[in-house]
Amino acid sequence: MFKLIKPAPLTERVRSQDGSDYMYRGMTLIGWIPPKKGALRYVYHFWTCLPFIFGVFYLPVGLVISYVTEFKNFTVGQFLTSLQVAVNLYGASIKSTITYIMLWRLAKLKDLLDSMDERLLNDGDKQKIHNMVARCNSVYLFYCFVYSGYVTSTFFTAVCTGKIPWNVFNPLWDWRAGPLSFWVQSIFEFFSMSCVALQDQLADAYPLIFTMILRAHFDVLKDHVRSLRMDPSKTEADNFQDLVHCIKDHKMLIRCCNLIRPIIARTIFVQFLLIGVVIGLTLINMFFFSDLWGFVASFMHLSTVLLQTFPFCYTCNLLIDDCDDLANAIFQSNWSDAEPRYKSTLIVFIHHLQQPIVFIAGGIFPITMNSNISVAKFAFSIITIVRQMNLADKFEDKSKHGD
Repeated sequence: MFKLIKPAPLTERVRSQDGSDYMYRGMTLIGWIPPKKGALRYVYHFWTCLPFIFGVFYLPVGLVISYVTEFKNFTVGQFLTSLQVAVNLYGASIKSTITYIMLWRLAKLKDLLDSMDERLLNDGDKQKIHNMVARCNSVYLFYCFVYSGYVTSTFFTAVCTGKIPWNVFNPLWDWRAGPLSFWVQSIFEFFSMSCVALQDQLADAYPLIFTMILRAHFDVLKDHVRSLRMDPSKTEADNFQDLVHCIKDHKMLIRCCNLIRPIIARTIFVQFLLIGVVIGLTLINMFFFSDLWGFVASFMHLSTVLLQTFPFCYTCNLLIDDCDDLANAIFQSNWSDAEPRYKSTLIVFIHHLQQPIVFIAGGIFPITMNSNISVAKFAFSIITIVRQMNLADKFEDKSKHGD
């Protein structure tokens, strides 16, 4: 059923863009990639609008309205459960909109990846790409499991205790009117939040998947660099052409990074701004106000929040290390007795390799693990304030007194 999560045999043709195959299936499901022609294209555009209407517009506004109209009916735990989602929801709406608007960049990137696949010279190169394709699709399925797990666990936790999942304002009917209204509202919220989860999942997964693809090509390039001037049957002119090909491969990798840089800079910047608040609210809810099932739902939400930045930031650190390793590989290659033209070109190449590939979030934060940890630390500041001011007990006492 999930053929692409296992490395294909070398006898089977596999392209680098196949690493994003499951991700593009998700984009097709949510309405982001319409058919190129035919009457179904117009029907599909209608479906494209529905997730944006419910996920980007209705849910963020509906949650805020519910805080005004239903605030007296919230317990502290219910309010924090809703608030942690609401803050993350606004970020998800912005990220998914940015990703959708800039999908043309991802389409161009697929063409560049096809060009880079032409430089796979041997079975070792192809095996690296086959392994990468399996890893990328497995990672996307893991994201699917975690994000859908949060939505599903929250839904069942709520309905099993006689509550609606997220208490989103609905002007059309009152969910307290009877069992039918309760289930219609719960299923409606489940559908709307599922749309948001899939959109957010796509916006969070694409940077990680494409950097994993680029790292695989960096690995291939390192092998090509190590083999420079190692074939005694080649002339100096042939060796120089091999060096030129390596330089062109590196330029192609830079082009790929520059192509997705504007999307990454905007979406990760939004997430950096919100991650500390969301983690803080979720941890407070888990440690002070949740029962067992609420703890499970909040833990699943925390897992989705951590997946939004930490894996990608870690991969960015690895990409910086790849640049350093590539520079070391070219310096340690067999160049000492090469012709002057080869040496001068190699020196220029090393100079460019010493400038690592770094993504900048919003032109402010370098996207690295250090930056991610720094912005996430704000969560612990929130928890410290709550504990020092004893806010948890005060909220509980106020809630009991109100009851």
